[in-house]
Amino acid sequence: MACKPSMNTKLHEIRWHGRGGQGAITAAKIAAQAAYIDGYQGVTAAPSFGAERRGAPVSASTRISRDTVKVVSQVEEPDVVVVLDHTLLRDEEVISGLRPGGWLVVNSWQGPEELKTKGDINVATADATRVCRDLGLIVAGLTVVNTAILGAFVRATGMVDMASVEKAIRERFSDSNVDINLAAIRKTYEITRLK
Repeated sequence: MACKPSMNTKLHEIRWHGRGGQGAITAAKIAAQAAYIDGYQGVTAAPSFGAERRGAPVSASTRISRDTVKVVSQVEEPDVVVVLDHTLLRDEEVISGLRPGGWLVVNSWQGPEELKTKGDINVATADATRVCRDLGLIVAGLTVVNTAILGAFVRATGMVDMASVEKAIRERFSDSNVDINLAAIRKTYEITRLK
């Protein structure tokens, strides 16, 4: 199902939705870093949030292109929407603007069909929360799923290679945290279900 975008593809826009403390903004940055490592010349990542507090909805945008990216506003018509907390799907704004044929990647124990999405979109689900709990990726009592969901993103979209994501993780985290984050990404990649 996943396919690598051709070298001629101009711009890919990704919107990330999570709750404060889950790492949606960090995931957006890691995806941009991985895209740059993967050979994309234009990459941007920008947060968007209101009152900064743990558990409050947050979003971020990532743009990747083989050419220079000149747009820095929030993504309104994404090719991909990544949702780190499936309960955010109750708000229709989360998937608003998702382009036909685009990907909705959701951290959920449910299968893609069970989400009952409407429209011409592809859906990928993976229980990144379970993967992270099993591995002990918990900070201040909160399961942090941002790195794990990158595995589902890679599996569904093929926009970046797993090797590029792994290199970005190695550059971003200290040695003591690299292995656990890589394990979370790989395990989530393996269990991702596509529709």
